Amino acid sequence: MLSIVIVNWNTRDLLAACLRSLVAYPPAAPHEILVADNASADGSAEMVERDFPRVQLVRTGANLGFAGGNNVLLRRARGRWLLLLNPDTEIRAELDPQPFDRLIAHLRAEPAAAAVSARLVLPDGQTQQSCRGFPAPADLFYEWTGLARLAPRALGAYRLRGFDHESARAVDQPMASCLLLRRRALVEVGLFDEQFPIYFNDVDLAWRLHSAGWRLDYQPAASILHVGGGTTRLVRARMVRESRDSLLAFYAKHYRPRLHPAAYSLATTAIRTAFALRLGANRVWRG
Repeated sequence: MLSIVIVNWNTRDLLAACLRSLVAYPPAAPHEILVADNASADGSAEMVERDFPRVQLVRTGANLGFAGGNNVLLRRARGRWLLLLNPDTEIRAELDPQPFDRLIAHLRAEPAAAAVSARLVLPDGQTQQSCRGFPAPADLFYEWTGLARLAPRALGAYRLRGFDHESARAVDQPMASCLLLRRRALVEVGLFDEQFPIYFNDVDLAWRLHSAGWRLDYQPAASILHVGGGTTRLVRARMVRESRDSLLAFYAKHYRPRLHPAAYSLATTAIRTAFALRLGANRVWRG
């Protein structure tokens, strides 16, 4: 069975479009759809109850974030295959009417893969750059100083600037907007770490899966529309701070044991400085 899990917070219209597309183009595999509503104030939960009675709705009662909301659903899910799906995605027949069945077929054929992500197509028809490397200190430095743009293949390892998103391959960390997980792999490494409520929870999960010897794949033969930013653009400055804090927490968990203390201190200082500049730019942007 395939369990499709969707976490929603105040994106009623996007969620409705996502669920309508699942009804219009259901997977061939037996499946269930679970939605966690993180205490939305826009009538999202009521819409699901009214318009999609077959969807299993969980009202969390609070904003648990992406990690907490997914963990609630993953504990309830019955499927061998666990699909993380953002509410700002849609199946489109012109892109691929059966993307989830293609992802299942990929994991069946690749037993060493813990997870596989689909190609995300933006509303303008462009393929989203949805795969990245891990945020190692040197790679973040190259990115933030602009050196990665000057030499993308040599220095663009974080954003994978030389990556061909039209080819299937193994990756460090695919975006979790449409990510199919093998239950056995998730049971082995555990659910999302809720110290990363919004950002870097998928990066942390990818790190733990790689550390356990699993592979993560990208499969562009499966394609889905990704509107993008449905939740995070609602609270822009707050999300910049959340991203900074989550990256620092990621460094504390995974890089502190690997780096010399001086190198770790330099890296975290650089992170704080880079995000302070970003917050300043955000204030200017907002006027």
